[in-house]
Amino acid sequence: MEDVVIVDAARSAVGRKNGSLAGVHPTDALGTVMMKMLERSGVASGEVDQVVGGCINKLGAQGMNVTRTAWLSHGGAAETPCITIDSQCGSSQEAVHLATSMLRAGMADVMMACGVENMTRLPIGSDAVGLKPELGKPVSRTYFEHFEFTSQFEGAERVAEKYQITRQDTDAFGLASQERAKQAIEGGYFDSQIIPLEVPVLDEEGKRTEETVVFTRDEVPRDTSLEALAGLKPVAREDGIHTAGTSSQIADGAAAVLLMTASKAEELGVKPLAKVVDAQLVGCDPVLMLEGPIPATEKMLAKTGLSISDIDVFEVNEAFASVVLSWAKTVGADMDKVNPNGGAIALGHPLGATGCFLTAKAVHELHRNGGEYGLIAM
Repeated sequence: MEDVVIVDAARSAVGRKNGSLAGVHPTDALGTVMMKMLERSGVASGEVDQVVGGCINKLGAQGMNVTRTAWLSHGGAAETPCITIDSQCGSSQEAVHLATSMLRAGMADVMMACGVENMTRLPIGSDAVGLKPELGKPVSRTYFEHFEFTSQFEGAERVAEKYQITRQDTDAFGLASQERAKQAIEGGYFDSQIIPLEVPVLDEEGKRTEETVVFTRDEVPRDTSLEALAGLKPVAREDGIHTAGTSSQIADGAAAVLLMTASKAEELGVKPLAKVVDAQLVGCDPVLMLEGPIPATEKMLAKTGLSISDIDVFEVNEAFASVVLSWAKTVGADMDKVNPNGGAIALGHPLGATGCFLTAKAVHELHRNGGEYGLIAM
């Protein structure tokens, strides 16, 4: 099998709910990131054999094949096929996995993985609400014969209980995420990965105006303190430990990763940023539902022969603070290396785009700090 390399990994800046990307059509956000990444990589769109995109709420502005629509509407070669996949929050990470698999199998030479989600327009769960009764609910009666159907918020609380994580632990982690993100933004750590987007200015009613600005800076992070975090109400249970300050933020954004076989990169004369060592996907308890990073990391280390101490940068999705804290407690990760520039608590979790966001963050951080190995889990 050929080595698979990452030639570039890029993203938009992250927009907060009702923020700078609220008035941008998802296909325009994604299409711009796609084409600007190709442009700066010096690769023509016709060289891309296939695009695999992630998106969760595939209706309305994200309906049909949002990946193909974004590609075509911004000048992508018509001969390049595009597909959109839904693996929930791991959608664009799975897009990277599928692209890697096709390259290793010899089915393609150049692939793009990507993802998009505009949560302002289409909140989480949009694809499962508002259905006519006769169309049915997402979960059948048979499911309830096997599993309890609960929320991720409740799952986060149960994970915290299982791994003995306290409110003080999660508040401290939430503060660290905000502080690290602020330092990264002010230090320009994200500049090499962000694609500028021209966005409309919205009026007081949230409607588009004729004025535009260039959006280049993540706008989700907040100024806070341990005292402020301690005063927030729990979101799942009255006695719960997770609050809005220790859960991922609603966000809008798009991201993309350009991958090739090592021989194709040499042929095109492009310099890779990184090599994909391996990719693993696991299933986990559907009731706790948030423990997946633990067995995935354990499987990855066993497969590659690497140890946890070999990893220089970890990007573990901060869906909830307990997800990362339970993972770190189990696998023994050095927290100084975990989400060093903040995670989804500070920077947002634009659902279907987050896998490629984390890839971009990991690859560029390895270059910034001179590291060798990065591990991404969600």
